[in-house]
Amino acid sequence: MKKKFNDTGTCISKKHYMVDTTCQLEQTIALIEEGEYFIINRPRQFGKTTTLSLLEKSSLLKDYIILRMSFEGIGDMCFQSEGAFIKMFVAKIKNELEYLGIEEEENIFIFDKESSFADLAKIVTKFIKSMDKPVVLLIDEVDQASNNNLFVRFLGLLRNKYLLMNEDRDFSFYSVVLAGLHDVKNLKLKLRPDEEATYNSPWNIAISYDVDMTFSAKQIETMLVEYVSVTNAKMDIAYIANKLYYHTSGYPYFVSKLCKIVDEKIKPEKWEEIDIIEAIKILLEEEENPNFDKLIKILEENKDLTKLVKKVSLGLESFSYNSKTPLINFGKMHGFFRSNEKNRIAIFNKIYDKVISEYFESKQEIEENLDIVNSEYLTDDGKLDLKVLLTKFKDAVKEKYSSAKGLKSKEFLEDDLRMMFFMYLKPILNGIGFSCKEAQTCEERRMDVVIFFRGEKFIVELKIWRGEKQHKAGLKQLKEYMDYENVQNGYMLIMNKNKTKEFKTTTEDDVFIAWV
Repeated sequence: MKKKFNDTGTCISKKHYMVDTTCQLEQTIALIEEGEYFIINRPRQFGKTTTLSLLEKSSLLKDYIILRMSFEGIGDMCFQSEGAFIKMFVAKIKNELEYLGIEEEENIFIFDKESSFADLAKIVTKFIKSMDKPVVLLIDEVDQASNNNLFVRFLGLLRNKYLLMNEDRDFSFYSVVLAGLHDVKNLKLKLRPDEEATYNSPWNIAISYDVDMTFSAKQIETMLVEYVSVTNAKMDIAYIANKLYYHTSGYPYFVSKLCKIVDEKIKPEKWEEIDIIEAIKILLEEEENPNFDKLIKILEENKDLTKLVKKVSLGLESFSYNSKTPLINFGKMHGFFRSNEKNRIAIFNKIYDKVISEYFESKQEIEENLDIVNSEYLTDDGKLDLKVLLTKFKDAVKEKYSSAKGLKSKEFLEDDLRMMFFMYLKPILNGIGFSCKEAQTCEERRMDVVIFFRGEKFIVELKIWRGEKQHKAGLKQLKEYMDYENVQNGYMLIMNKNKTKEFKTTTEDDVFIAWV
């Protein structure tokens, strides 16, 4: 069977090129061996189901009976009564036992439609006592049931049996692992229909699952090594792995997705960074992408999150990353945010940042027509002339804010400038080029925009004028970043809020600067 990169469903080692996740798996297994209860709550397409599959098949868990089930597609009928839920849950256990070739003892799974969770507790006790090994329960897609009172009460049952088991007064599952988007610690507990729901969490026995499930550049290399060994593809493996990590921040779905597009659609003779950029462009142009659609839907429905995401994406403000803050935790849960190396909020990866930017650009209304013509910014050989682009952008800003209305400081906002620049770039790049942002976290609010156009890379620093000292420091930082990215020429777009400012262009230390 020919292997391929997988971007849907569970990754299977004999069918798909996979990153070596031994490190994450061993950390998870250690928690199971310690008898912990926990939930793997991560954003969509983050490898949760694949992790459960690997746990089920791991030889390290040979001394346990692993029961793996999913609540996906179970429907509403099983939540009509406790008896209906018990029927569903017991059926899944029996299916697993049959799959494992384990014969069930008689008179264990006895219940009827009138049975209650008290009866289920007894069934679980008898079942566990009948097994010759500790039983580990893995439940996937718990979000399908997490808003249902019966599921919350089921968790309460597991919690109660866990506490009694630890006192040697009952028998229960040795370890329980749930997987889903939400952290069910935050679910309300309502043990009786007439009881007010409270945050006395039914899952407060669970430990935090702190295993980093993102792929490091070194881990991405392991998948590329296998791919090269099978296909004889040409690439600098470490270089490509680092570039994949740079654009994805190790988000599992996007790592595999970009590789799949390069392998199956671009098919280069040798993999280069430009192929990854082209793969991102193809990904962003997909007519249907449930991952992106869900991201935008969440923004549409959450105004406070939208405001925070916009400030972070445009580099307007820097915020400490505190996942206990409800809004930040909500953004983290849905994949918007991660913590950067300075423990500040960052958009999770450059792909999401691009999707978010395009969303805000589509929402932005600019009063006048900037009359952008692509050919004005190209050299005779079709390359991008960034000096001309920045000069004309400077002139457009001057016209907008120095019109007969006069220059009004309240109109000349930092987010206006940055959004205007991204909108100005969009039709120029227009399927040929690509841009991404490298937001900084220092107080001078600088942002590097990396532009790829027909094989060339450009770096433009967007910043606010905060005096000569910070300007010189900014030039030094830009030069260092240019060296890191192996780029010869640098560019700056400086917003000067002083009333005496000039709309001009200058050159300092091989850096072309447009002042607005």
